[in-house]
Amino acid sequence: MYKTTGDVMVNFAEEHQVPFILGTDDVAMNCASSEALAPLLMSFGRVRDEPNKMAVMVYGAAGVCAEGAALDQELRYIRAIKNQNAMEAEDAMITQKRLNILAANRSYLAYQYLVKEYGETGGECPDLDNEIDEIVYMNGLLAGLLSLNNEIASTSGLGIPKNIAAKVGRSAGCLDDDKWFGIPSALQATVWALLPGAQPEGEDAFKRLEIAVKKGERAGVRIPHVLQATAAYGKGKDELVREVIKQHVKSKQRRESNEQYLFLDQLSTTMLTALSDKLWTQATGHRTPIGGLGTFWDEKAEPAGETIDLDDIL
Repeated sequence: MYKTTGDVMVNFAEEHQVPFILGTDDVAMNCASSEALAPLLMSFGRVRDEPNKMAVMVYGAAGVCAEGAALDQELRYIRAIKNQNAMEAEDAMITQKRLNILAANRSYLAYQYLVKEYGETGGECPDLDNEIDEIVYMNGLLAGLLSLNNEIASTSGLGIPKNIAAKVGRSAGCLDDDKWFGIPSALQATVWALLPGAQPEGEDAFKRLEIAVKKGERAGVRIPHVLQATAAYGKGKDELVREVIKQHVKSKQRRESNEQYLFLDQLSTTMLTALSDKLWTQATGHRTPIGGLGTFWDEKAEPAGETIDLDDIL
């Protein structure tokens, strides 16, 4: 009975839960869902084969949740430094590192389940039989790259292999770039940009990213914007980061999100908002104003949204 129940639940999750979530736009709810459902789904591995595909999805999403929480602590740290509050700054930094460790472990677990299901990355391409396989594979590659980034941010040695980035970059070529909105080539180019010596001779990572971004914009799934901004931020190209965020906002005004993959497009906005919040907090001590994504503090135009009068607060 338990095995039958497990088979039904896991198959339902793969065939219906994943497509349903991809068509929703509530990133926070998906975070909560992934964290809550992971133990239930994985417990079925006691009575049937482990649900490797769903493990990639739920642990990968849970890793992104922890990374978002770590960012909140980073913003708290920045504000504390600005206010010269040493105790608050130290507490925020410790909490941020703890959450980055959690994010790294979750994302690496997702990547390990990817390897269990499809074999080691970086070599021969696996057989991807359907769209769910392709989605799982793409998410697993992203999780692998995030696990390494989170480990570095935590300044802790967690034992995550440093060659994951290069292997992920190679394996991204196993996916159809046009079909998947430029995400595979954007992932590959991000590795080229951030990993010394990874860029092949004659290639330009940022030109590749620009091509990938256009594909994402046309499809209404703008995850390549996130990878472009991540690469730019990692290389200290702050002006390019700003331009990417502005372009993202303009693109969303021109073209609606792809309804089938609405969640991915909304996730891209959420992640770019997080990066914008970091820039705003470093400069002003507060996050991006409501309605102000794509605007910046030192520009002439006032950001959209409510203006707060400190006299009213006091």
